Amino acid sequence: MTGEAKLREQICLLAKSMFDRGLTGGSTGNISARTEDGGLLVSPTGTSFGRLDPGRLSRFDAQGRLIDGDKPTKEMPLHTAFYDTRSTAGAVVHLHSCHSVALSLMPDADEDNFLPPLTPYGIMKLGKVKLLPFFLPGDPAMGEAVRGLAGKRSAVMLANHGPVVAGKDIEAACNAIEELEDTARLAMLTRGMNPRMLTEAEQQALITKFDVEWDV
Repeated sequence: MTGEAKLREQICLLAKSMFDRGLTGGSTGNISARTEDGGLLVSPTGTSFGRLDPGRLSRFDAQGRLIDGDKPTKEMPLHTAFYDTRSTAGAVVHLHSCHSVALSLMPDADEDNFLPPLTPYGIMKLGKVKLLPFFLPGDPAMGEAVRGLAGKRSAVMLANHGPVVAGKDIEAACNAIEELEDTARLAMLTRGMNPRMLTEAEQQALITKFDVEWDV
């Protein structure tokens, strides 16, 4: 099996795993990954994470031209914005995960640092998550908003919509976006209960020890 064939299978396997566990439903969410030749494999528009076909993924060449597969997701501007501004991005995942969306609806949601410091892994895997305003689905302005961050964030939360995370490869991106949803779930479960957050000193120790990107 070629490297690209393996990547196609991995994209579909990880997408189905997230779908099966309710992290995105119906035909929501989209996923992409860099190929060895600098191109992209992308989930097609209107497809379900639970039923992606490796042979029908949208295939772009290194110049950004669609050369094979079905029509890509309408959220391509989101994906290309991360690839164009973050040299380390090897994959991008966007979900409509319920708890992260719920947290984005809260009137006190922190725009600069969306996830509260509840566990070490939210910090280690994501750094600061930027909460972006609401955009219509497919609006190219979402991509422009990501470009405006100048590559300083690996993850953003689209208000009333869902999270988007870039990782060094497809597995890292999926692990990170699952951590985002888990942290948001903890935040909603403990909302109003005055949970013990990690202290500033504990957060800084994590940032230093694990060399976390921490845009200030």
